[in-house]
Amino acid sequence: MSSTAQPSEPSPRAEERGATGQTIATVERAADVLMYFAEQRAATLGVTEVANALGLSKAAVHRILTSLRGHGLIELDGVSRRYSLGMGAMKLGMAYLERLDVRTVARPELVALSERTSETATLSVRSGWTRSYIDQVTPRRELIMSVTLGVPYPLHAGASSKAFLAFLSDDEIEHYLAQPALERFTQATIANGSRLRREIEEIRGRGYARSNAERQAGAASVAAPILDQHDRPIAVISVSGPIERFTEEADACASALLTTVHHLSERFGHRRA
Repeated sequence: MSSTAQPSEPSPRAEERGATGQTIATVERAADVLMYFAEQRAATLGVTEVANALGLSKAAVHRILTSLRGHGLIELDGVSRRYSLGMGAMKLGMAYLERLDVRTVARPELVALSERTSETATLSVRSGWTRSYIDQVTPRRELIMSVTLGVPYPLHAGASSKAFLAFLSDDEIEHYLAQPALERFTQATIANGSRLRREIEEIRGRGYARSNAERQAGAASVAAPILDQHDRPIAVISVSGPIERFTEEADACASALLTTVHHLSERFGHRRA
């Protein structure tokens, strides 16, 4: 007497695992779509563009966009039928930025920058028309430069100051340069408005400021800003050393510095052109 084996029903645990896997895959695809919108400079995107870029079917993209719309993460233009990031996405981004503390975030980068350049790395923040050092990391060398934390300096004296000034708005710069007299710290301090304007153009062009004994005699430095999503400087990082040694190191230090500030600027929402 022969018997025919009946197909066994999938166990509840197997069904649960299958459902979990499907859910994870769906979440991953939705995250891919959302990140794709965040990374594009175009204000709006169509279903076909997203589908082609991510290798998904248009039906799948449409379902994902519909779901994201339900949470306010994506918006649909009723006329063009194109999609854009929604208010929910902005809330997520702002919540992330509000929880970032520049000193905490920058500290590991300062350590790495100092180790890479074998020079002192500093972090400054601005308050009105002055800026102050709030952190520094010094190298293990016999002769080093160090700074005093918390002391305010004007925005024209030294590389860190000029890195702030150069990336303010044109109106703010003109307001600052309209002062009747700019303080000199050394013979090398640039205290002339016309010279500072030319210097600002050069700083903007190369992305960082240079100083040779402009704030402190015997010290040289390069400095660049950490920019936010509005291209505003929220902090400045510098690399400095004794002028005799630093002159030959300046270009290499500037290259390492720019890598550091570009990375940190991205953390704070900045997108390079």
